[in-house]
Amino acid sequence: MTRRVLAVDDDPSILEVVRLNLAAEGFEVDTASDGAGAFAAFSPGTHVLVILDVMLPDTDGFEIARRIRAESDVPVMMLSAKDTDVDKAVGLGVGADDYLTKPFSPIELIARVKAHVRRYERERSARTEGGGPAEAGASPAHDIVSAGPVELDLTARTATVRGAAVELTAKEFDLLGLLAAHAGRAYTKEQLYAAVWGEHWGGDYSTVQVHVRRLRAKIELDPGDPRLIKTVWGIGYRFDAVERTEGGSA
Repeated sequence: MTRRVLAVDDDPSILEVVRLNLAAEGFEVDTASDGAGAFAAFSPGTHVLVILDVMLPDTDGFEIARRIRAESDVPVMMLSAKDTDVDKAVGLGVGADDYLTKPFSPIELIARVKAHVRRYERERSARTEGGGPAEAGASPAHDIVSAGPVELDLTARTATVRGAAVELTAKEFDLLGLLAAHAGRAYTKEQLYAAVWGEHWGGDYSTVQVHVRRLRAKIELDPGDPRLIKTVWGIGYRFDAVERTEGGSA
């Protein structure tokens, strides 16, 4: 099956580097040089990954990422000449999965693209498997993680918190699933990054911190005083199945 990537950048030389390197790995690459072209080219269910430059002539990559995320869970990688935690937090906060700083190594780009596409295809396959008619009287087997007020259906990829459905992105679901399945265990940011994102990249784990913050906003009664996803100072994070009252934040 052909795998298509959409690359958006106003620098033709960067688009050519991306196209040539991904084509050498078997990807077909659609390109756009501005936001209008990106919106016209993107097709949910067709592209397996989107690469977005932050600075574009008519809009910014953050707005494109926000609109793509509203209709698709396809992995989104941001490209930027800026290397600040604020820019990364904004990109990840609008639903991007990764952030790569220019100038970048083509080898690193390919490694990240492959890792995200593998996860995306694995998750998409898991959602579609078993779609045929079930035997009479049979019910599908679902793996359930239940920890305190959180319940995750690993088969259906659905989450409920205090009995109410909560919409999570793929990475948020995986991160919460790992923490909730091992309630009481403290994980370092490095361990969480390796387990959920599947790679060790450059020692920058702000991705984990941003995703924890987004999860807290969705599942905590008071995100400013989190009682489920606790910060373990100097280490990382721990899920508490009991909503204790002591606070902490990322």
